[in-house]
Amino acid sequence: MAQIASVEPSHYENISLSGVKKFFGQEDELQTLHQVLQQNDSIDTTYIEIASLQTTCYQNIPLSGVVKFVGREKELQTLHQILQQNDRVAIAAIAGMGGVGKTELALQYAITYRETYNGGICWLFVRVGDVGIQIVQFARTHFDVNPPEDLDLLAQVQYCFSRWCDGDVLLVLDDVTDYQQVYIYLPPSSSRFKVLITTRQHLGRIAQLSLDVLQPEVGLELLKSLLKETPERIERELTVANQLAGWLGYLPLALELVGRYLARKQDLTLAEMLRRLQKKRLEQAALAEPEADMTSQRGTLEAFELSWQELADADKQLGCLLSIFAAAPIPWYLVEQCLPEKDEEEIEEIRDDKLLNLHLLQRKAEGIYQLHPLVREFFQYKLTGLEQAEELKRSLCRVMVAVAKEIPQTPTLEEITAVSPAIPHIAEVANRLIEYVSDDDLIWTFIGNASFYNGQGLYDKAAPWFEQCLEVTKKRLGKEHPVVANSLNNLALLYKSQGRYSEAESLNIQALALRRKVLPEEHPVVANSLNNLALLYKSQGRYSEAEPLYIQALALRRKVLPEEHPAVATSLNNLAGLYYSQGRYSEAEPLYIQALALRHKLLGEEHPDVATSLNNLALLYQSQGRYSEAEPLYIQALALRRKLLGEEHPDVATSLNNLAYLYYSQDRYSQAEPLYIQALALRRKLLGEEHPVIAASLNNLAGLYESQGRYSEAETLYLQALEIYEQRLGKNHPQTIAIKENLTSFLENRNLSN
Repeated sequence: MAQIASVEPSHYENISLSGVKKFFGQEDELQTLHQVLQQNDSIDTTYIEIASLQTTCYQNIPLSGVVKFVGREKELQTLHQILQQNDRVAIAAIAGMGGVGKTELALQYAITYRETYNGGICWLFVRVGDVGIQIVQFARTHFDVNPPEDLDLLAQVQYCFSRWCDGDVLLVLDDVTDYQQVYIYLPPSSSRFKVLITTRQHLGRIAQLSLDVLQPEVGLELLKSLLKETPERIERELTVANQLAGWLGYLPLALELVGRYLARKQDLTLAEMLRRLQKKRLEQAALAEPEADMTSQRGTLEAFELSWQELADADKQLGCLLSIFAAAPIPWYLVEQCLPEKDEEEIEEIRDDKLLNLHLLQRKAEGIYQLHPLVREFFQYKLTGLEQAEELKRSLCRVMVAVAKEIPQTPTLEEITAVSPAIPHIAEVANRLIEYVSDDDLIWTFIGNASFYNGQGLYDKAAPWFEQCLEVTKKRLGKEHPVVANSLNNLALLYKSQGRYSEAESLNIQALALRRKVLPEEHPVVANSLNNLALLYKSQGRYSEAEPLYIQALALRRKVLPEEHPAVATSLNNLAGLYYSQGRYSEAEPLYIQALALRHKLLGEEHPDVATSLNNLALLYQSQGRYSEAEPLYIQALALRRKLLGEEHPDVATSLNNLAYLYYSQDRYSQAEPLYIQALALRRKLLGEEHPVIAASLNNLAGLYESQGRYSEAETLYLQALEIYEQRLGKNHPQTIAIKENLTSFLENRNLSN
């Protein structure tokens, strides 16, 4: 039979039960205690003062509710360095917006460095009650110091400090809103007293550690730690998880609230969680209900409400105005323009002394400020109850429309750089505030964004704005309105730039017909439609259809506009381009020269249209074999485009291509090849693989390789170019026919050489 061993209890014991679920942090002390008790074998009883083994005599650190503390390790070290630097009273303030984790960092610091403060750690809840009373109560409770009752409170606090336990001491003042109210209770000058303050405010010259939100990867790690029971949810929806963390602005409080909410609801997908947040915003339950064991016992809305209560009406109005801007950096001059009746200095004071001081606003760069995404949500939540809400929205729209109107159709690199910070806010008006824009200004936010991208050759980004403009104008103004014709015209021009000729033609015809219907026949915009339709026909090789339209447009512009007008120069240039394409060089040259002279006079020496005229005249001279005249014009055009438009622009690629073509025509192959390759690479980057100009670059590089006897490379490029032309322009287009002839000639010459 199996034997059963008896388990014997200790002979005598009356040990009380421990309520600790997990004993940690005192393992070394347990071993030391055992060694001391075992050291003396001559004395039956050994008395040990266990208190002497403690590293911290007295502390009242609250419990931390953090599942896993992540992303603040460097801040912990920095905080310790700040506190130890001063040989008198070191005051380090952990400052930051609500929910950024100030209290939790202070908690983790107290826990991590508790052995440093063997004189005790005293945690003071500033919002709960008078700090002086809390200090006296701590001293009475933890080391039986009882100040005389006939002393006033301040004297009692000083009495306690003078009789404090030996060793370094850490006082934590959590959530200070008014530094002057706690300043009087700070300990005397002594290197052993360290004071740590958590606050939402800047505290002047006091040493300060400002907390920002978590880095994206750390925010995702925090979310993962909260879903440790179902980690596959993050991996399964990784893209959505990143979007979710981003929507929460990587704010620790918001991430913890949502993470715990998801942990409770294991069947809730991250995508559905994001959808619910986007629908109910800060009022969504996940952001409103902290769990009992969390360090913070406030939801996100409640955490921000504490700062809101410290704002005056003017402060609140400015915060709400900022929330109407896009979720992007805000140039401050735009804010000032939205409040023309306010004194600039007054606005600046509110910004600096209130919004920045309370960490409700962040300074990103000189003159550039931004709201945290959730603070922006909070101010928008408050905006609904603000009396001036409608007025603020209209004011922002008015300013953004004015900025959009200043964006030229062909902006220079300098102009692009200058207007770039305003673009997200122009887009915000177009997408979400268009109802506050008047009929007369309806198109401008769309046109401004489209011109910004179109001018850089970013046609795919410009197209949605032109398309949206057409849709919005039709809906509000009706299908037969001059502004709708403008929208049709602009979209047609863009499609033409993308090589979408059939779509562009339909829109051009609609625009011309509508303009003729609702406007006088002799109107400048009718001339614009004639010119643009002709431009499209020329691109399609339909020269006989293009010529009369160009001539009509030129005649009409000369009739209704001054002779010296940029639009007249455009007509001269375009008609010359048609004649050039037909080989009518003698007719083209005087028109090109007139256009260049007029542009120089009207636009100055440094304008993109001047570069275009230089390029076109050079192309004409090259075709006539006048290489010495063509080369300096090409070089001027390239330099001017690089200066005005930047290195990555379709017009720069055109100049590189044309200068390479000149060198090729002169058998200067070593100079031509790198330029052709640069042009092709730039066009591919900007326009994609299937644009007709890509085919032109392939054809030109193929011709160069053929001339160098690099036949296998040349054939591949010719075939690629032919495929693009046939697909995009059709088999009967002059350029398609030309490329077929090039390929046929190449194959014949190669066969002969073999």
